Amino acid sequence: MTERAVVHPSVPAALNSWTAGVTLVTVADGRDDVGATVSAFCPVSEDPPLVLASLMAGSYLAEVFGRAEAPVTRFAVVLLAAGQRVLSGRFAAAGRPGARLMLDDVPHRRGPDSGALIVEGGLAALECSVSHVLSVGDHLAVIAQVTGVPYVAESGEPLVRFRRHYLPSRL
Repeated sequence: MTERAVVHPSVPAALNSWTAGVTLVTVADGRDDVGATVSAFCPVSEDPPLVLASLMAGSYLAEVFGRAEAPVTRFAVVLLAAGQRVLSGRFAAAGRPGARLMLDDVPHRRGPDSGALIVEGGLAALECSVSHVLSVGDHLAVIAQVTGVPYVAESGEPLVRFRRHYLPSRL
C-alpha cells in the first residue's frame, strides 16, 4: 500500500499560478456528443504529432476515455480564441446538457476523422486518436496523435486562464 504524500499548503496556489490557454475537447460517444473546457492541454511531440489533455478524474469526459468497455478513441480539440469566453463557460458548468444543445447557436461542424463536433472561430482545431490513457493523481491523462487539422486561424488572440480566472483580452 502506498502512502499519500503530505501536500504543502502552498502547492494549490503555486499550481494555479500556471497560465494556460483554454481548449474545448469534444467526443462523439454513440448517441451523444460530449464536451468540456480543458485548460490542462499541451503539445507533447511534433514528430509524431502528439498532444496531452489532462481531465478531472470524476468528470464524464474522463469516464468515456477511461471506461473498460468501448472507451472513446477519437476526439477533437479547439484552441479557443479570446472572444469565446462565454462558450468556454458553457462547457465548464456543472450539470450541463449535451454538446449539441450547447452549440445550437454556435457555428460548428463534425470532424471527418473523429466524428466530434468542432466549433468554428477558434485559433485552431485538431482531430486526435488516443495513444495512451493514464490515471495520474486526481486526473486522467490522455495522450493522443493528431490525425487532422480542420483549420488554423490566420490571426486572433488566445483565451487564457490564470489563477482560476480568464485574463482580459487585449482586443
